[in-house]
Amino acid sequence: MGDMTNSDFYSKNQRNESSHGGEFGCTMEELRSLMELRGTEAVVKIKETYGDTDAICRRLKTSPVEGLPGTAPDLKRKQIFGQNFIPPKKPKTFLQLVWEALQDVTLIILEIAAIISLGLSFYHPPGESNEGCATAQGGAEDEGEAEAGWIEGAAILLSVICVVLVTAFNDWSKEKQFRGLQSRIEQEQKFTVVRAGQVVQIPVAEIVVGDIAQVKYGDLPADGLFIQGNDLKIDESSLTGESDQVRKSVDKDPMLLSGTHVMEGSGRMVVTAVGVNSQTGIIFTLLGAGGEEEEKKDKKAADGAAGSNAADSANTSLVNGKMQDGNADASQSKAKQQDGAAAMEMQPLKSAEGGDADDKKKANMHKKEKSVLQGKLTKLAVQIGKAGLVMSAITVIILVLYFTVDTFVVNKKPWLPECTPVYVQYFVKFFIIGVTVLVVAVPEGLPLAVTISLAYSVKKMMKDNNLVRHLDACETMGNATAICSDKTGTLTTNRMTVVQAYVGDIHYKEIPDPSSINAKTMELLVHAIAINSAYTTKILPPEKEGALPRQVGNKTECGLLGFVLDLKQDYEPVRAQMPEEKLYKVYTFNSVRKSMSTVIKLPDESFRMYSKGASEIVLKKCCKILNGVGEPRVFRPRDRDEMVKKVIEPMACDGLRTICVAYRDFPSSPEPDWDNENDILNELTCICVVGIEDPVRPEVPEAIRKCQRAGITVRMVTGDNINTARAIAIKCGIIHPGEDFLCLEGKEFNRRIRNEKGEIEQERIDKIWPKLRVLARSSPTDKHTLVKGIIDSTHTEQRQVVAVTGDGTNDGPALKKADVGFAMGIAGTDVAKEASDIILTDDNFSSIVKAVMWGRNVYDSISKFLQFQLTVNVVAVIVAFTGACITQDSPLKAVQMLWVNLIMDTFASLALATEPPTETLLLRKPYGRNKPLISRTMMKNILGHAVYQLTLIFTLLFVGEKMFQIDSGRNAPLHSPPSEHYTIIFNTFVMMQLFNEINARKIHGERNVFDGIFRNPIFCTIVLGTFAIQIVIVQFGGKPFSCSPLQLDQWMWCIFIGLGELVWGQVIATIPTSRLKFLKEAGRLTQKEEIPEEELNEDVEEIDHAERELRRGQILWFRGLNRIQTQIEVVNTFKSGASFQGALRRQSSVTSQSQDVANLSSPSRVSLSNALSSPTSLPPAAAGQG
Repeated sequence: MGDMTNSDFYSKNQRNESSHGGEFGCTMEELRSLMELRGTEAVVKIKETYGDTDAICRRLKTSPVEGLPGTAPDLKRKQIFGQNFIPPKKPKTFLQLVWEALQDVTLIILEIAAIISLGLSFYHPPGESNEGCATAQGGAEDEGEAEAGWIEGAAILLSVICVVLVTAFNDWSKEKQFRGLQSRIEQEQKFTVVRAGQVVQIPVAEIVVGDIAQVKYGDLPADGLFIQGNDLKIDESSLTGESDQVRKSVDKDPMLLSGTHVMEGSGRMVVTAVGVNSQTGIIFTLLGAGGEEEEKKDKKAADGAAGSNAADSANTSLVNGKMQDGNADASQSKAKQQDGAAAMEMQPLKSAEGGDADDKKKANMHKKEKSVLQGKLTKLAVQIGKAGLVMSAITVIILVLYFTVDTFVVNKKPWLPECTPVYVQYFVKFFIIGVTVLVVAVPEGLPLAVTISLAYSVKKMMKDNNLVRHLDACETMGNATAICSDKTGTLTTNRMTVVQAYVGDIHYKEIPDPSSINAKTMELLVHAIAINSAYTTKILPPEKEGALPRQVGNKTECGLLGFVLDLKQDYEPVRAQMPEEKLYKVYTFNSVRKSMSTVIKLPDESFRMYSKGASEIVLKKCCKILNGVGEPRVFRPRDRDEMVKKVIEPMACDGLRTICVAYRDFPSSPEPDWDNENDILNELTCICVVGIEDPVRPEVPEAIRKCQRAGITVRMVTGDNINTARAIAIKCGIIHPGEDFLCLEGKEFNRRIRNEKGEIEQERIDKIWPKLRVLARSSPTDKHTLVKGIIDSTHTEQRQVVAVTGDGTNDGPALKKADVGFAMGIAGTDVAKEASDIILTDDNFSSIVKAVMWGRNVYDSISKFLQFQLTVNVVAVIVAFTGACITQDSPLKAVQMLWVNLIMDTFASLALATEPPTETLLLRKPYGRNKPLISRTMMKNILGHAVYQLTLIFTLLFVGEKMFQIDSGRNAPLHSPPSEHYTIIFNTFVMMQLFNEINARKIHGERNVFDGIFRNPIFCTIVLGTFAIQIVIVQFGGKPFSCSPLQLDQWMWCIFIGLGELVWGQVIATIPTSRLKFLKEAGRLTQKEEIPEEELNEDVEEIDHAERELRRGQILWFRGLNRIQTQIEVVNTFKSGASFQGALRRQSSVTSQSQDVANLSSPSRVSLSNALSSPTSLPPAAAGQG
């Protein structure tokens, strides 16, 4: 089923449903059209058609209390109403990935060279017998050389195939990994339903129509009707764009829609639509189908891919019951009203499908500009390629001129018609030498080195708890200069424990002895904590012997329940005696109340309300407090101030979160007006105040010290109280007492960065961020503002590279804006994971330090490889060039060159790209965005070693025969067998490369090049392997490799000259780089190139971030809409029924806006800004939410 396109799936469901509709009291069509309605419309429709929700339950053969009969749902339901699963888009096939890998420019140049070379090797001109046509030196190539001619072309092609397969395999395995992770996440996603009277947790994909689902805080996985519950409020902004919370009730608005988010309250719903038939599913189906047809129609439309890509990232995600980025639903919201918040979530996130390749093409939708490293490498490759072209052209011209002058001018030969083919063959041979020079010059090992290095790092980072979702994030992390981290769960363990308490007028600095607390107080305390907390929050026995008990549910409540257990009491019997259904009224916790209260009915019909919440808030509402003997005494404002000073502030300064537990009794008659919260939540009696500690993870202070040493500033952004935040920051080492730094609260931060009109000003942010270390009581918008402010700042000469950690849905915008977003693998929501680049599978800050280490290592590995590769290239090109010009024939033959070039490159890229990172990488400052890839030191090494190699090769070339007493290989006739002389040159050349590979392991001028060499087994294997193959080639290579076997003493000389490289390396290291001012650096990204054109335009227009996202979203949305309109017409022709009426209605509501944005499709960004600044399409909300 996974392979079906959405539209097939859809039509299949239609057919199924029509044939089976009779078995249940209502068809899927009817339920779907019912779910299209909202509010009172829906209530009326339910009354008219069905009577009430219970009647619907009866028709669906389910019971509102007992749920579906039997724990396993019957297959019939799945057949008729569909599964709660949206078929994901087909992954790219291996061949598609191969095709994409072939698009690389360097590879295309190589392919062309190889094909020409192959073609020429099979071309045999007829006039070979005519000896009189050319000089004696020239005769046609003999059999051996001619037979070996094809090897060269084939060898190049083989190398290209290697690179392509490795790249494609990497992409494929990466995609597989993501899909695996995706399905693992999906299986882990459970939802609570009632089946046969039992409350069970089932995977989201198993939910069927008719299930009775328990609704509580979080995302809804399917559409349903609300049947019972209290105080349920839902954030429907992902579907409607309205950021206000919608209150749900059975008689006013019972519609619960998939993809929306329960903010507070709890209840039960009967599931009425799942998978592709749910509201979110319908949108996905339209988007998905739209994308696919568009792609069929016209391959080059990037926007077609955009539609399917949006669906793509979302397809995988609805299954989780979490709309990963509110993508499609946010698009629906565009139709109703654009709202800043929805807009921020809108732009399609990079699909989790590893669809990186198409993202490269759709750079306009791309998350960030090309990664720093790619930019530098592309630039360098182009520079090298140009140089190679020039050299090869000059080589060919010189050879051709020399030949023509020699043959026709000096020897005065006439040009005979029958000789033409012979001359052509000569020119062809010259051309091949030229191509060889070019092939040697182009560093085709580069793409491979980068790919291998990144792939290797990503694999290894997995072991270090970093799951990399976007490859380039790995290398960007090496340049990070700032990290904005959450506090709870990242810097701290997220295991809340009560460590101090104020009970019965005594402040206990540790858990009090149960006997010291009055029995009445104890009973009230246990009841207040056990009943007034979510019943899903529990403390379970540890999984392993000796481990800590497991905390399930809300961590703060777990801390309080732990306190009950520490007092040797048990909360389970209290809960058993007062089950959840018996709770009279629940005021759930929200950010406005900052407290939670539960009302219960006592046996004498009176009411008691238990309350708990932030101590500064709850204490203000207390008018009494329990004393030492458990009697309430008066608690006046001045007592409260004293308590704040003596108890609460000292606790906060120890980094504790303070919670006050209180209660209040109400008479049975008259019954209080429960909706008048202000009167109800007042005149409380305080039972106790506890200080909850969330201990700092033991490894964090060390990790933060490493970051600071590595030149990375760590900032803490938290929603906690400023005293607690400051205390934790000091414990972590983010701030040191006595330093000049800022700790601000969100309100103060906003006051400082906004001007009189309330707009954010970059200059104001620039005054704050360099010193800011802690931002407390901050909202997600503050986090986004801070990240954007640091990234856009021009305050420092290097642009700041910012990493951000986040776990909540609300962290999405900040994670996307950051250069590298880290999401929490355990605590993180799907939206956060989808917006991130790297997922921390253990939620631990010290894993970020590992990511920095790997990032820097990738950068260094590539520099090492470049240093080695360029030395080989410079020497080979110069040898081929001068050799060709002086002796008409390159001393290194084409096939030998290719062996040196390809095998050395490919193997060396493996050897140098897999160096494991060391702690020393963290001892230097980040490189920064515009530091060149090839530093002065590297340039010194490259040129220094090139000088050594060239000197020796030319010495061997011109006086080698005298040194070894052998025949000279120079000016040998073309059909002579391979000479020992040239074999020695070739062998020495390879030996020098081998030993230089060891030198290349260090790029910062270190002396000990063997340091840690045995930690990298791949390196040792490759060096020894290359050496072994070289012996085989020289001794047995014969004609194809133009080698003749060497004696032992000649071998010793070759190795000895090679060893000289290591000594020479030490000589070079002694020369101070600072003296060599004339050396140029290469591969530098200038400021200008760093920012793509469109970003510059956007800067000119100074559009707010949220608006910019909104705008991308809108373009996509309108394109999607046009497509949907066509689709709907098609669909309607073969299918009647109300299901699409909703879609049509939605469409008509948008056409008015489409008029507005008619000029959107034009490429110019300015017209777009005008269209969007019109009030109809952009409510002021968006501007405020930037």
